[in-house]
Amino acid sequence: MESTSLILVSIVSLFFLASDGLSETESLLKFKKSLVIGGASGLDSWDRKNPPCKWFGIFCDQGYVWGLRLENIELAGSLDIEALTGLKSLRSLSFMNNKLRGPFPSFKKLGALKSIYLSNNQFDVTIPKDAFDGMGWLKKIHLEHNKFNGEIPVSVAKIPKLLELRLDGNQFTGQIPEFTHKLHILNFSNNALSGPIPNILRTMDPKLFEGNKKLCGKPLLTECYSPYNLSEEPKPSSKKKTSKFLYIVAAVVAVILALLIIIGLIIVLCRRRSYKQPLMSPDSGTSSLQKRAGIQKGDKGQYCCHSKNRVAKRMIHTTKLSFLRDDKGNFDLPDLLKSSAEIMGSGCFGASYKTLLSNGSMMVVKRFKHMDSAGSEEFQDNMKRLGRLNHENLLPIVAYYYKKEEKLFVSDFIDNGSLADTLHGHRSLEQPNFDWPTRLNIVKGVGRGLLYLHKNLPSLMAPHGHLKSSNVLLSENFEPLLTDYGLIPMINAESAQELMVAYKSPEYLKQSRVTKKTDVWGFGVLILEILTGKLPESFPQSDKESEEDITSWVKSIFKGEWTQELFDQEMGKTNNCEGDILKLLRIGLSCSEVDVEKRLDIKEVVEKLEDLMKEREGDDDFYSTYASEADGRSSRGVSSEGINLS
Repeated sequence: MESTSLILVSIVSLFFLASDGLSETESLLKFKKSLVIGGASGLDSWDRKNPPCKWFGIFCDQGYVWGLRLENIELAGSLDIEALTGLKSLRSLSFMNNKLRGPFPSFKKLGALKSIYLSNNQFDVTIPKDAFDGMGWLKKIHLEHNKFNGEIPVSVAKIPKLLELRLDGNQFTGQIPEFTHKLHILNFSNNALSGPIPNILRTMDPKLFEGNKKLCGKPLLTECYSPYNLSEEPKPSSKKKTSKFLYIVAAVVAVILALLIIIGLIIVLCRRRSYKQPLMSPDSGTSSLQKRAGIQKGDKGQYCCHSKNRVAKRMIHTTKLSFLRDDKGNFDLPDLLKSSAEIMGSGCFGASYKTLLSNGSMMVVKRFKHMDSAGSEEFQDNMKRLGRLNHENLLPIVAYYYKKEEKLFVSDFIDNGSLADTLHGHRSLEQPNFDWPTRLNIVKGVGRGLLYLHKNLPSLMAPHGHLKSSNVLLSENFEPLLTDYGLIPMINAESAQELMVAYKSPEYLKQSRVTKKTDVWGFGVLILEILTGKLPESFPQSDKESEEDITSWVKSIFKGEWTQELFDQEMGKTNNCEGDILKLLRIGLSCSEVDVEKRLDIKEVVEKLEDLMKEREGDDDFYSTYASEADGRSSRGVSSEGINLS
């Protein structure tokens, strides 16, 4: 009897497991039934004749469904997220530019999702407060241009890895919730939000909050006041007091205006008399204007020269760009102002805009805040010094605009975006794997660019000073391009200490000093970020009260041998390269050594990286394996396709 019971229990268990764990094919077909399909959608390919990886809008990684992209196909109805729970490898969903509506999809049932795109649909509901609870891997949420209403769900502000949040063009009300960390991209514009903007967002671009009449506080110009009861009618006595006060104010203003007019007339009469005097005094031959300026006859030419220079400089500062590259001098500030612009993001120093010029070239204009520590001449000298730099791993500054209250940098637009985008969420569905040789090549390029800066900007205590993954752009061939270098002389000290990477280093926090090895520390942190795929800011501990940085976290896990949990799972197949990955990990730890004296200098780092690259180039299997994986791979095994800014 006991054995019979065990058999029955086993059969029942297997039945329930089979019914609960639907195949990917069945899960997707069940999901298709919930959709209202308008016109030719391509979903006819969704049948049992072919595996899901060959269906329209399905993207796979190693044979498993990794993403759904069903955009611009007039889908209507609501989304049955429950049907997708059988897709265990699903990481990205995009239903942009459709006609979807209904209740907010229960995305939190897909806890491993990294990106959600619902832009340009017809959702007109309130999002539940707990809609994003438990979604610890989520990095991108795009809900713009719908009709979502009610308050922004508090759970969205608690997502630990969130990098992008687009809520613009909806009908959200209430206050913006307090976020736990800064985001790379966000937009709250054109809603009905109210109340003060949270402190953590007050350095962002004001345009990201426009169209919310009741929002207040920085970066907007609207101040936040205590609420007053304006509904009560003023009492008659208060009306009389108000009218009397207004009469008194008007009388005082009239008297002041009369006095100003009299003073103005006196000044005009005096000036007319002075103009009747000869321009040249008979005794000295010096003009009366020059006398007033304290200039003698022999200084006449010098005076004219200085005055012309001042006028010329003022004209340049107010109307013209100063070009640092001769091959790009075919546009000017008015061209930038007239061109169509798209905001790319807002960082700690200001916003960046992508502009399309009339000649067809795409440029990026970065607007800098907190850049007022250097005077005009010192600023321009530093810009000329940066303009003379020329290296394949530096993004050159094409031009700049200087005004006391406004500084703009103009550079070429790099279509592949930043290393931060690629590492933490901007990976396209077509290229899910950011493989090992690609990462190694990027590390090598960053090292070379950093060494060049150290050789050519020897007077700077930290020639880069702000090295982080968002300041490393990736070219078409995935070559790294460093940006935001050489800024320390121009950023005011208070802002630099608050915002720049160099001032987060152990030596500054403990001894208030920054050295050239501070850049090496930043490079070490970057190497660990590239290998682990984790953001370097903080790592909460089990007691939820203390935090550690990425270096401490790696040291706590790394015991000198291969440990799978250390490395980014999306690095893909390592093809027996574990030994080289560990070598790079050790280089990263040596760079991020807390003790400056024990820390490598940049020349030593680059030599070690070059040795590592030579070892790899000697292994023909290493490159031949990756070269055959996709078209367009370069000689370094780096993909030139698949990364975008969407």
